[in-house]
Amino acid sequence: MSACGCDSGSDKLMPFAEALKTLLASAQCIEETEILLLDQANGRVLAEPVISKISVPPAANSAMDGYAVNIESLSEGLCLPVSQRIPAGQQGEVLQPGTAARIFTGSEIPPGANAVVMQERCIRQGDKVTFEGVPEAGANIRPAGQDVLPGTCVAEKGARLDSRHQGVIASVGVNRLKVYRRLRVEIITTGDELVMPGETCAAGQIYNSNYFILRGMLETLGCEVIFTGIIGDTLAGTRDALSLAAERADLVLSSGGVSVGEEDYVKAAVESLGELDLWRLAIKPGKPLAYGRIGQVPFMGLPGNPAAVLVTFLMIARPYLLSMQGCKAVEPPCFTVKSGFKRDKAIPRDEFLRASLEWSEGQLYAAPIHSQSSGVLSSSVMAQGFLRIPAQQKVCENDLLPFYPFDGLLN
Repeated sequence: MSACGCDSGSDKLMPFAEALKTLLASAQCIEETEILLLDQANGRVLAEPVISKISVPPAANSAMDGYAVNIESLSEGLCLPVSQRIPAGQQGEVLQPGTAARIFTGSEIPPGANAVVMQERCIRQGDKVTFEGVPEAGANIRPAGQDVLPGTCVAEKGARLDSRHQGVIASVGVNRLKVYRRLRVEIITTGDELVMPGETCAAGQIYNSNYFILRGMLETLGCEVIFTGIIGDTLAGTRDALSLAAERADLVLSSGGVSVGEEDYVKAAVESLGELDLWRLAIKPGKPLAYGRIGQVPFMGLPGNPAAVLVTFLMIARPYLLSMQGCKAVEPPCFTVKSGFKRDKAIPRDEFLRASLEWSEGQLYAAPIHSQSSGVLSSSVMAQGFLRIPAQQKVCENDLLPFYPFDGLLN
C-alpha cells in the first residue's frame, strides 16, 4: 500500500489535481514501436522526431498570379514587354533586363526577378504589360525555406499525429514514420443487472451503456479494445476475469464494483491479485475511482454510474492513457469562462458540471444542464463540456471558472 490512504477503513479522499499528478507520475510508456506509412499514422504517437532534410518551399516562388519583374526595369517606364510565361511546375528562364514574365501562384521566381506584381494592378495589351506603380523589392515572393529549413524538427517525439502533422510531414517528403504500437486495453463491466443492447431487458435489469462509452473513447485514442462480456457479481468470477485481462492487456479498465456495497467485488479482487495505490477521489461525480496493479499490469476502476464514467475517463483515465502511449500533451484541454449562475453552497469536492456555453453581450458564459445526477447520461449530449467548480468554492455570477470542452476531450 502507498501513502494514498486507500485502505478500506480510510475516509480520506484524494483531491483531483493530486490524483492526476500521482497517476501521470506512475504512467509508463510502452516501449514497442512500428513503422507506418504516413497515410496510416493519423492518431498515432511518434516514437522519434521527424527532421526535414529539405527547404519548404525548395525555391522562391510567387505568392499570387501576376508578373515577375526586376524593379530596376521599371525605373524608366511602367510598360514592359512580356518575355516568357511560367506556369506552376515549370522552371523559367533568366529574366531578360527590361522585360516581365507572366507568372502564376506557386511558380518559381526566374533568376533576375526580384518582385511580383499582382495581375489586378496590371493592364495587359498584346505582348506588353503596364503596371500601376513600382513595387518594393521582394513583393509577393515567398522565399526558399519560408516554411521549413533543412534540419528543422517538423514533428516532435511524443506528438499525437493529426492531419496538420501529416500535411507538414508530407511537405518535407517523409512517408514512413516510427510510432508507438497501439495500446491494448481490456474493458471489464460488472453487474448482474447489465444486459447488452439488442437483448431482452428483464425487470431489474438495465442496458450496458458504460461499455459503449468506454469503447468509443478508447478507440478515439487509438487503443486496441478487448472485451469478453459482462462479468457477474461474484468475487471468484471477477477475480478470474481480471487475472485473464492482465495476461493480454497493457491496461485493465473496469466500470462498476469499486464502491463499498456488498456486491462490489472489483476492489477486493484487485487487492487479492495485486494492490491498490489510490481509491476514492474528492470529485463529483466519480468518487469511487480505484487505481493499482494486477501483477505488473496497471488497473483503473471507474464508477458504475454513466455520467461518473464519462467524467472520470475524460479527466483521469484519458491523460493516463495518453501518457502510456508516449504522448507529451496529455493534460485535459481547458479555458476559463464566466459563470452564468450562482450557487451559495460549497462542497468539499471538485465538481464537474455538464454545462452549455452561451454568448451574451460579447462575453462567453457557462451554465449547468438541467440534471447533474451521476445516473443521467443524456445531459452530456446536450452539454458542450465540463464546468469545474473547485472544492470549497461558492459560485457568483461572472466568476471565472475552468471549462473543459468536449470538442477537445473527445478526440
